[in-house]
Amino acid sequence: MGAPAHLEHPHRYTLSAPALPTTPRLCRDFVRGIFAASGLSQLAEAAALCTSELVTNVHRHGKGDVRMAATVRHDRVRVTVHDDSLELPSPRRAAGHETNGRGLFLVTALSDICGMTIDEPAEGTGKAVWFEFNLPPTNTKSTA
Repeated sequence: MGAPAHLEHPHRYTLSAPALPTTPRLCRDFVRGIFAASGLSQLAEAAALCTSELVTNVHRHGKGDVRMAATVRHDRVRVTVHDDSLELPSPRRAAGHETNGRGLFLVTALSDICGMTIDEPAEGTGKAVWFEFNLPPTNTKSTA
């Protein structure tokens, strides 16, 4: 078993954008493109939705610009969203009639794992919220 040649070595993509109402769409499209280019189209929509939720949280509750990184490895993809706020998000229960308050629950439900940390000094001055999708093992041997 082995990874496809294009995923043998990690690829890292980054994007910085101001925290504007249009930024979640920009970041969604960026992530869709990364997943499509990596041969992972089957995960692109779930990844785009998770990205949109995290970036929307930065726009509504964060501080400073959105800094996003996606790392594609042979066994997983991690998307991380950074901002300058030190306040970690906390999931809350949205009432049935509320239109907000479900984002972190969606990210938890759609991704294989997610989390948050305060940035290390070399990474920035705020926090990072991330999610990962595990990739199935790929058999590159011929069975002929």
